[in-house]
Amino acid sequence: MDVPIKKKQFSNSKIALIVGGLALLALIVFVIMSTSGGSKLNVAKERISTNIVKNDVFQENIPVNGIVLPITTIYLDALEGGRVEEKFVEDGAIMKKGEPILRLSNTDLELSLINQETSVYNLLTQMQISQNAARQNTINRRNQFTDVENSLIEAKRLYDLNQRLYDKDAIGRQDYESSKNNYEYQKQRMQLAKQVLQQDSIATKQEVGQSRSSYARTKSALELMRKKVGDLVVRAPVDGQLTSLDAEIGQSKNKGERLGQIDVLSGFKVRVDIDEHYISRIYSGQKGSFSFNNKQYTLVIKKVYTQVANGRFQVDMHFEGDIPEGIRRGQNLQIRVALSAEKQALLVAKGGFFQKTGGNWIFKISEDGDTAYKVNIRLGSQNTEYYEVLEGLNPGDKVVTSSYDSFGDVEELILK
Repeated sequence: MDVPIKKKQFSNSKIALIVGGLALLALIVFVIMSTSGGSKLNVAKERISTNIVKNDVFQENIPVNGIVLPITTIYLDALEGGRVEEKFVEDGAIMKKGEPILRLSNTDLELSLINQETSVYNLLTQMQISQNAARQNTINRRNQFTDVENSLIEAKRLYDLNQRLYDKDAIGRQDYESSKNNYEYQKQRMQLAKQVLQQDSIATKQEVGQSRSSYARTKSALELMRKKVGDLVVRAPVDGQLTSLDAEIGQSKNKGERLGQIDVLSGFKVRVDIDEHYISRIYSGQKGSFSFNNKQYTLVIKKVYTQVANGRFQVDMHFEGDIPEGIRRGQNLQIRVALSAEKQALLVAKGGFFQKTGGNWIFKISEDGDTAYKVNIRLGSQNTEYYEVLEGLNPGDKVVTSSYDSFGDVEELILK
């Protein structure tokens, strides 16, 4: 008799299907739990940084870097081109105004000076000859005038005498008419002599004036030429320190080429680079501060350079009050430039949390200190130490300010 074989209730394929379904269901539950907003993460307290939100005095400022420069820098350019013949000092020397720095030679310029001097001397000689001739001519004209004047006096005397004699019939009419005609003739000569003398005087004055004007122009050109030759000796324009001297004996320098600079040592300024994002908020009169040798110093913006290069613009800041002892040209300073006036505000310390949250939320620690949970916030202005809190927190709240990069997307931290 055959024994009936009992069929298995579950086959291997069905078992595998059931196990796969359960695994899929577990994965779905895990995903739902992970994205449902209720996830938690255990965090060691010593691995996070916390700060207390507080009300305090707040001033918006930005950190910038500045370099110390002389208060004034005078650039030395070659006023005339030439060959470097002699150096009187070396780079770094302390100079007094007018002291020579180096000497250039320029044969063309020196030859032009000699020619100009010769022209002036020739013109001066010609002027002297012309003036002597004019003087002699004036003397001759005056002598002629004196002769005419004497002839007029004699003619008038004879005419007056003959008139009296003619009235008494002592002389004939012929003699009387002759003396009268001579007298009239001498009067006309006198008028002409006066006109000639007057015109000669005017002409002489014009000639002298033109000669003097020509001489003055030529002499002025000579003085200018002498100055150009004198400029071949480069001198310190002010008291200060010679820096960046770029000239060696035998080297040729073109007109206008930079030779070096003089740094005025009476004070210092600070040249600061600022991000172009703040260009509309920076103006003359704003202040900044920095620490030097454990002491705070204040700077004031005196000049804003609005040209933007590589995303940054520059300002010049001057010291307000004392200049730090021991500060040197080229020294770098870390400065905080104030963008607003001081005010009372709710503040939270800066930290790595901002990179993750963008300032939109933060982990707030519970009163018992065992957990921290997300709260939405809104931040305002900032400075080098704090953010201004506009919404979402209250004074005394304790928050996590360290980086959130290792927390993932959890909603709550369990602090151990």
